[in-house]
Amino acid sequence: MLAGEIQKVENAGADYLHIDVMDGHFVPNITAGPLVIKDIRKHSRLIFDVHLMIENPDLYIDEFASAGADIITVHAETCNHLHRVLARIEEKGIKAGLALNPATSLSAVEYVLPLVDLLLIMTVNPGFGGQIFIEEMVRKISAAKNMLKNIESDAEIEVDGGINQDTASAAAAAGARVLVAGSAIFKAHDQAEAIKTIRNNALQACRS
Repeated sequence: MLAGEIQKVENAGADYLHIDVMDGHFVPNITAGPLVIKDIRKHSRLIFDVHLMIENPDLYIDEFASAGADIITVHAETCNHLHRVLARIEEKGIKAGLALNPATSLSAVEYVLPLVDLLLIMTVNPGFGGQIFIEEMVRKISAAKNMLKNIESDAEIEVDGGINQDTASAAAAAGARVLVAGSAIFKAHDQAEAIKTIRNNALQACRS
C-alpha cells in the first residue's frame, strides 16, 4: 500500500519524497525507520529526503545512509555537536540537511552553514500533519536567504508545514526552493494537478 502511494505521487510529478522519521520523544508521533526506507527504496527513483525528527540522530546516520537516503536532515535542537553530525553526513557521500523549528533562531546555526546543502525552515511546529502555515516564518525564510548569500552558499532553502497552492507563493517569494507538501497532495482528488498548481504558483512567485 505504501509503495503504491509513493508510485502515485512519483507518477504525478513529485521531485522528492520527503520522509519524516519520528521517535516519539522529540515529537509525539512514531513513524518509519531505516528498514521501511530500505524497503520503499526498491520502489522509487525519487530523491529520498529523510527528515530525522529524532533525538541523538548521530547514532543513526550510518543506518539511514545505508537504507537509501539521498539527503539526511537533522534538527539543530537535537544535536549537541551539530558540526560533527553534519560532517558525518557529508562523509557518507550524501547531502546534509539542517532543520530549524519555528522558535529556533538562525543565529544558532550561523557557524555551521558552510556544511549545509539544505536548510529546512519549519513553517509549523513538527510532529503532526495538516497544520496551518505560520506566517511569521516568511521573514525567517528571507533572512535565511540573505545569510546564505552572504557566505556564498549554494544550499537550498526548504520549507515544511502548511504548504499548499496559496502558501507556496509566499514561501517561494521569500527564497524557498524546495517545498514539502503533505496533506495538500495526498488528500487531493487529483494529485498531479495539486503538484502542478503548487509548482506553478511557486515559480511565478520566484519570477515576480
